[in-house]
Amino acid sequence: METRLTLRLNESIIEKAKEYARSRNISLSKMVEQYLDSIVSTNEITGKQIELTPLVKELSGVIKVSTDFDYKKDYSDYLEKKYQ
Repeated sequence: METRLTLRLNESIIEKAKEYARSRNISLSKMVEQYLDSIVSTNEITGKQIELTPLVKELSGVIKVSTDFDYKKDYSDYLEKKYQ
């Protein structure tokens, strides 16, 4: 069931949001709905797992890393070389 909601927002924010939505071929109402849904259904308070976007699902598993890979050490080594 859809229900109407009235919001009071800064006019410049509304215009920027409309432009953003238009550039992504989505209505502002749908964009706000998706945003609110993501907040209430995927945060740590609710305990629900975050739903992955199609792009993230597609990219998951593309890079294979060994189980003993130490990403913190690798990044530290990278930064050390970068700033020598």
